[in-house]
Amino acid sequence: MDDLLAPIEAPGLYLEQLAEHHREALRAICPVDDPVWEIYPNHLAGADFDPTFDAILATPNRHTFLILADGAPVGMSGYLNVDAAHNGLELGGTYMTPSVRGTGLNGRIKPLLLARAFACGFTRVQFCIDARNIRSQRAVENLGAVREGVLRKQRITWTGHVRDTVIYSILADEWAARAA
Repeated sequence: MDDLLAPIEAPGLYLEQLAEHHREALRAICPVDDPVWEIYPNHLAGADFDPTFDAILATPNRHTFLILADGAPVGMSGYLNVDAAHNGLELGGTYMTPSVRGTGLNGRIKPLLLARAFACGFTRVQFCIDARNIRSQRAVENLGAVREGVLRKQRITWTGHVRDTVIYSILADEWAARAA
């Protein structure tokens, strides 16, 4: 597990485990008026920031990384539902501040997290995406993820919306073939 959670470095990027000392830096990049919150399962802005941040840190099977681009915090992403016994995990909990969306940054980060998971021996990485979030679905499809199906009315979001969740996955051998 230590290898999975070690910091990740790439040119202009640094990912480190989210910790209490990141609270104010993350708060500063989560604007209250960001319309993306409507399709997120939780809310990291305004009065909801502190309880949500606390829950992220307290969830035992959630391992979130703060993402720094050129030294500045720009978002978070990480591993959820890590199941070492069955060699699988979920990649998610991603938030990017509005200024970096559409820049290709997330397309640089996801491969780093995928490569790390597969290098640590995981054989399956899945993505659980709100069916309304077409942008995220296209992004994981571009990574080579396979759409496996839809869990209907699977989760109640912070807004009270009962969402359908689209499940995607990438297997280690698929990732290796894509990298070759």
